[in-house]
Amino acid sequence: MTEPFYIFPAPAKLNLFLHIVGRRDDGYHELETLFQFLDYNDQIEIAINQSGEINLLTPIAGVEAKDNLIVKAALLLKKHTNCSQGANIKIDKILPMGGGLGGGSSNAATVLLALNLLWQLNLPLSTLAQLGLSLGADVPIFIHGYAAIARGVGEKLSAINPKEYWYLITKPNVHISTAAIFNDPQLPRDTVKLSSNDIEVESCRNDCQTLVINRYPEVAKLLTWLVEYAPSRMTGTGACIFSRFTTQKEAVLVQSKLPQGIESFVAQGVNQSTLHAQLAKVALNFAPK
Repeated sequence: MTEPFYIFPAPAKLNLFLHIVGRRDDGYHELETLFQFLDYNDQIEIAINQSGEINLLTPIAGVEAKDNLIVKAALLLKKHTNCSQGANIKIDKILPMGGGLGGGSSNAATVLLALNLLWQLNLPLSTLAQLGLSLGADVPIFIHGYAAIARGVGEKLSAINPKEYWYLITKPNVHISTAAIFNDPQLPRDTVKLSSNDIEVESCRNDCQTLVINRYPEVAKLLTWLVEYAPSRMTGTGACIFSRFTTQKEAVLVQSKLPQGIESFVAQGVNQSTLHAQLAKVALNFAPK
């Protein structure tokens, strides 16, 4: 009998602000950032198999399977639990790579959560988040699935409910290495820590933005264009920029005016990940009859 494929979203995230408040002895940076999800996502399909193998049926150009976070997440969970089952996995990749939207981390989190369900492992979210942290600092936020201020390297989460604006997400034709930005000597690393979670996002900033616009004129040019229309800021280490609007109609109107060659989409910020709602639906297939 052929096992069915189940579909799971892997949503994008925004860093509504990103402060770098220090650097640890191990080289990792201490952050304070506000994560919010978007209702826009990659789509991952998974069917379990009894061969024990992890098969990525839709390879991503330029990424070896062994280096793909989807495969790494599945193998990590399998090793941690000594699970004998395997999985056949497909991805419809629509989130831009190297854009600061967390696509790779979101893919990894979706695989961990989905296989935890499909393999009936029943690990708690805290364990999955700890496993995910070894794959990337952003993975735990996708595991937990709620908007939050993240501290530490991104693993210490405090739930928060920022307004769910509409956003125009744009990406200039440039790929930015997160590692290169965090290793740049010009990156500020001494922003004063927030005294509480009661903050105004507008009073915060992205500490990576000035460095990126100095290094990448494509980002600087697009940001200069966007701020004429709406409050706009870079997410993560870039290259994507998010522009904030009250309505979808306003965002779509500015999208229609974008300079040629700019990749873009319009989505709403959401404080609960769409993945968790889908997990609950799929779980009904595994409930005792």
